[in-house]
Amino acid sequence: MASISCIASSISAATSQSTTPLFSPFSAKPHFVGFSYRRSHRVGIKCSYTGSGIREDSNVGTIDVVADVKTERVVVLGGSGFVGSAICKAAVSKGIEVGSTILLGCMGRSGDVFYANWDEVLPGATTVVSTLGGFGSEEQMQRINGEANIVAVNAAKEFADCDCLDNGIPKFILISVHDYNLPSFLLSNGYFTGKRKAESEVLSKYPASGVVFRPGFIYGKRKVDGLEIPLDLIGEPVEKLLNAVQNFTRPLNSLPASDLLLAPPVSVDDVAFAVVNAVSDDDFFGVFTIEQIKEAAAAAKV
Repeated sequence: MASISCIASSISAATSQSTTPLFSPFSAKPHFVGFSYRRSHRVGIKCSYTGSGIREDSNVGTIDVVADVKTERVVVLGGSGFVGSAICKAAVSKGIEVGSTILLGCMGRSGDVFYANWDEVLPGATTVVSTLGGFGSEEQMQRINGEANIVAVNAAKEFADCDCLDNGIPKFILISVHDYNLPSFLLSNGYFTGKRKAESEVLSKYPASGVVFRPGFIYGKRKVDGLEIPLDLIGEPVEKLLNAVQNFTRPLNSLPASDLLLAPPVSVDDVAFAVVNAVSDDDFFGVFTIEQIKEAAAAAKV
């Protein structure tokens, strides 16, 4: 009986880094997740053929095998928080390796976004995800929701890593807030105006790769000072109820402030997987509503 066998062995490999673009307000940790590169392998192939009355014959040749290996490295600002930690967990579940963690808060001097050493935070990153945001005085809300995010956007855009990137970090993802149809005097507070300023910065600096997610109420198991608050006990049944009656409530959406009650809550896991989708898809950019966030999450979970 004749038989044929082949043995492949790697002879050499050349790696080139890709520049293709592949979320407590007072303390936040950026998490590094993976890295992006393309690798070309030269592989030696040895095949032998044997058969009845035929002497074993071997032929050794070398072929080039070029494969695109896309492993993203993501910096998550606020990675130790409610949404940020969920993003890191989702990334790991999709096979993205989580690397080092560096303290990076917003008001805490050495761990402050405004005093950050970005040369230590950003090298090798392909995406920056900001989950920075919070409530407080008018000044505090403008600072954490707006100014802190704007600083991060510009740091990412202007960052030059001589070993990897020369045009800034390719993608920036911002976790913002739903566009509530509230009276203008309510939308003029620092929380909303800060978020919208941050959105404008992302979309202007990253017109073809910036991502803005606009979730409403985000539910899940949230830890505050070591105490776990089960927001999912409220958010999940409300989400299911609103989804079930949306055909009946849709005509009410035009009423002022109606979406305070009618905007469906979003699972923190859905926000996280939507981010994973955005990180891995080069064509994923723009502003995403609650419904679109859920669609993006569903696609990433497949």
